[in-house]
Amino acid sequence: AEYMGTPLAKMKRRISESSGNKQHLDHPDKSNASSGSDDAEEDAPVETSQQAAKHSKLASTARTARGSLRLSDLEKVQSLVTSHKESHHEENYNRRLDALTDNYASILGIAEEGVAEADRQSVARTPQRAAAALLFFTSGYHLELEAVIAKARFKEPHEGMVIVRDIDFYSLCEHHMVPFFGRVSVGYLPNRRVLGLSKVARVVEMYSRRLQLQEKLTDQVAEALMQAIQPLGVGVIVEATHLCMAMRGVQKTRASTVTSTMLGEFRENAKTREEFLQLVARGKK
Repeated sequence: AEYMGTPLAKMKRRISESSGNKQHLDHPDKSNASSGSDDAEEDAPVETSQQAAKHSKLASTARTARGSLRLSDLEKVQSLVTSHKESHHEENYNRRLDALTDNYASILGIAEEGVAEADRQSVARTPQRAAAALLFFTSGYHLELEAVIAKARFKEPHEGMVIVRDIDFYSLCEHHMVPFFGRVSVGYLPNRRVLGLSKVARVVEMYSRRLQLQEKLTDQVAEALMQAIQPLGVGVIVEATHLCMAMRGVQKTRASTVTSTMLGEFRENAKTREEFLQLVARGKK
């Protein structure tokens, strides 16, 4: 009714005229109501159905005319579900943040045992900062491949190799929880479908933002591409520097680690693999 106003009254009159009961509706009295009761009971279901149909159509037209200012029922439900998920996510995030903050405070207390309190003013908020940083560094655990690639799969008859080179990444070594970082190059042979280029980088990001091994990261990126678009083959090369062997342990600051994973045509066809390796290395010294 909030959309209808006067048009609803006009619609009722048109319905009554088409059913031959205009006089009954315009000049109601007991005798007419009594004499026409049988016909009214028979016509009522049809009239109600027609009225509901016209009401729905007119309401829809009104919404369109007003620029759809209000959400539809489905959109309202979706909005409520999204709001609930976001609320739950925020609540879960805050719970983990508080727990990590308390634990980092304990760790700092042990690490700085014996340090005068006056010297610790600059790290008063370090536990909370470190907790928030760790949640960000491991945020990839809470992402799913389908959500990351979204609607970025496209039908395309392209038969040549697609390569995204030198994707920067940062991760944490799962053995010592210190960073390792570097670049990832990803190539695939399409099978009548391609993936949005930015989504290749998103996939790398999803798997690197967690406690990782470089070998596992390389495999996961390759397998994710195979799952996402079922290409004829996938090749992934990762080159990284590991601070766990640069700033501790053997302390070799110039050492780098290279890993690769080849699937499908990249593993089975030497020419395809060689083309990929040459294109990735092109322009590099």
